[in-house]
Amino acid sequence: QVQLVESGGGLVQAGGSLRLSCAASGRTFSPYAMGWFRQAPGKEREFVASISWNHITRYADSMKGRFTISRDNAKNTLYLQMNNLEPEDTAVYFCNTYRQAYGASSYPRPGDYWGKGTQVTVSS
Repeated sequence: QVQLVESGGGLVQAGGSLRLSCAASGRTFSPYAMGWFRQAPGKEREFVASISWNHITRYADSMKGRFTISRDNAKNTLYLQMNNLEPEDTAVYFCNTYRQAYGASSYPRPGDYWGKGTQVTVSS
């Protein structure tokens, strides 16, 4: 069974940085695309970034230049480095992946598996 566990959230001032991690287990990590989504209070869950099995990255427009997604296949871990954070980035951040491997992913459409999320709060 695929499990995704996020960590690294917290409270940070505007302009600060955070690095989120997502530890994956239950299957081989490397063949699967991975993504980050977020949900702010009262808003729909939205796509943040994704990385394919062959390390091709994709970002939502508002995150380009500030966020960096990466993966360490040896550690079965996905990362999201967030710089120059803004109060509008306050949300619960979720890790996501697909049931199918390699080119079957279609981010920004979310995949089948979700973590429980980690809270990021940016104060002004």
